[in-house]
Amino acid sequence: MRLRAECPFLVAARVAEGLGAALIVPGSLALLQQAYPAPAARSRAFGVWGSVAGIAASAGPLLGGLLVSTVGWRWVFLINLPVGVACLVLTLRRVAPSDRLTTRPLDWLAQCSVVAAVALLTAALNEAGWRGWSDPAVLAGVGLSVLAATAFMVRERLARFPALPTSLLRSRALGGGAVIGLLFNFGFYGMVFTASLDFQHQRGYSALVTGLALFPAVAMTMFASILSGRLARTTGDRPLVCTGMLLAALGLAGWVAAGAEPAYPLLVVPMMAAGFGTSFALTGSASTVMGAAPPAYSGTASALFNTTRQLGSATGVALGGTLLATAADYGEGLRTSMAIGALAYLTAAALAWFCVPPTSRNVAPDAEAHTG
Repeated sequence: MRLRAECPFLVAARVAEGLGAALIVPGSLALLQQAYPAPAARSRAFGVWGSVAGIAASAGPLLGGLLVSTVGWRWVFLINLPVGVACLVLTLRRVAPSDRLTTRPLDWLAQCSVVAAVALLTAALNEAGWRGWSDPAVLAGVGLSVLAATAFMVRERLARFPALPTSLLRSRALGGGAVIGLLFNFGFYGMVFTASLDFQHQRGYSALVTGLALFPAVAMTMFASILSGRLARTTGDRPLVCTGMLLAALGLAGWVAAGAEPAYPLLVVPMMAAGFGTSFALTGSASTVMGAAPPAYSGTASALFNTTRQLGSATGVALGGTLLATAADYGEGLRTSMAIGALAYLTAAALAWFCVPPTSRNVAPDAEAHTG
C-alpha cells in the first residue's frame, strides 16, 4: 500500500531525472568535438566516451542488483546524488562556456512535438503487451505519434530558426549515422531487457545474479569503443561500423539458434558478441555524425545522434516486453525479440555501407551552405 502511494512521486522523480539527462547527454559529443579538433585525437576521445558509457552499462545492473539485494531499492536512486554533485563540480571547473548560436530562440513547439511523438510511440508499444495490437488505444497512440512527428517536420520547414534544419538531414552521413545509432540501441537494449526478464522470471535468478549474468554482454562494451577509436585512424569508420553490426547480428542470431530453453553457458558468447559489436560500431557512427555537421551545428548533431539512440533504446525495450507478453509461448516470444534485434543490426550494417564515409572527415564539404 505504501509503495502504491509512492508511485506518483516516483514517476515525477523519474521524469525530472529524464529531463536532466536530456539536457546533459546530447551536448557530450559537441564538447568533445570542440575540445579535440584533430580527427585522430577526436576518434580517441569518442572511443573513451563510448568506453565510459560501457562502464556505466556494466556497473548499472551489477550495482543495482547489489543495492536491491542488500540495502533496498531506494538506494538505486540515492546513489546518484553524490555522482550528480561530482559531475556538477567537474562541469563548473572543466567545461568552458560556449557562445555559439546563443541568439537562436528555443523552438518550444518543435521540442514538444518530438517529446509527444516519442512518448506516444513508446506508450503504444508498452500498452500493446496487454491490450493487443488492434486495441483502439494502441492504434490511437501510434496514429498520434505519427501526427506529432509530422507536425515536427512541418514546423521545421516553416520555422525561422529550426531546431533541426532539414538541410542537415539531407547529409547522407549525418542522417544515416543517426538511424544506425537508433538501430543498434534498439537491438542491444532490447536484448538486455528481454534477457533480464528471462533470467529473473523464467530461470528464477535474483536481481544480483541477473546483473552478473548480463555482465558478459555489457563488459565487452568497456574496451570495444577504445579499440575501434584506435583502429579508425588506419581503417576509417565504415569497416568498423559494418563489422560491429554484423558481429552483433550474429550474436543475437546465435541466441535464436540456441533453442527453446538454452542453458546459460550457451548464451554467453552471443551476449558478448552483441555487446562488443554494438560498442565497436558506436565510435565510428558517432564520428560519422559529428564529422558531417558544420561546426556551428555540432550541438544539434550531437543531440540528434543521442536522441535517436535513446529512441532506439525505448522502442527496443517496449517492443521486447510486448512480444514476451503477447506470445503464446514465452520462449517463442524471446526468440522473436532476438530475431528482430538481429534484423535491426543487419539493417544497420547495410545502411553503414552506403552512409558511412570510407575515411573519417572533419566537416562536411557543404558546411558553408548550412552555416549561412
